[in-house]
Amino acid sequence: MTDSILQATNLCKQYTTRQGNLIAIDDVSFEVAPGEFLCIVGPSGCGKSTLLRMLAGLLKPDNGTVYLHGNPVTDPREEIGFVFQKANLMPWRTVYDNVLLPMQVKHRHPAEAQQRVKDALELVELMEFANNYPHELSGGMAQRVAIARALSYEPEILLLDEPFGALDALTRENLNQEIMRVWEVSQKTVVMVTHNIREAVFLADRVLVLTQRPGRVAKVIPVDLPRPRPISMIYGDEFGSLAYEVRQAIQ
Repeated sequence: MTDSILQATNLCKQYTTRQGNLIAIDDVSFEVAPGEFLCIVGPSGCGKSTLLRMLAGLLKPDNGTVYLHGNPVTDPREEIGFVFQKANLMPWRTVYDNVLLPMQVKHRHPAEAQQRVKDALELVELMEFANNYPHELSGGMAQRVAIARALSYEPEILLLDEPFGALDALTRENLNQEIMRVWEVSQKTVVMVTHNIREAVFLADRVLVLTQRPGRVAKVIPVDLPRPRPISMIYGDEFGSLAYEVRQAIQ
């Protein structure tokens, strides 16, 4: 992949515990193409979230380097947006003001900030809830607000850390379609960690499978399913074969 936007090279990360050093990620290398949707899966505790935080510059690797457009990522970058497992919305701020927050932190011009918030809320189809507070939202709506907040400052890359893990199956299925629609419209590069194999195959152009801890790249599986992908696709034979291939790659 010669035109990669994001590149991980020989990433390693270990933590010090009372039981000694614990290696979370060991010698992980891969590239992400512009506009690609890459999903990362693997066994519980294999370092998926650790890897994503290193890609974001939120966590420094012990060895190896993350490159954005060929330049090392050593700190959080404006070009990289991050959505955590929990929406982490400020309960005293409205939906609009939660999405506005990054613009205020970055001291963007008010007119520009307002337009970006409006565009982001319209993209996730929540403009009509702009004046609501987080306690008035469902879990799925709160995650859509978190995605809008990450998109408001127009990053090139969106990193998603199991954003739908706490939601029920039907809501999660609906949000899979929603995030695919947002990706297709925004044309962002997306890297998403998930423990749900079906979700990974439904969304991704490629699925990167990590081994048990310490996390290493076990296999990278292309998902050559046509787009757009209706939800009915998950019941087809080709989809089932790909999901089985991913499952077999997870040790």
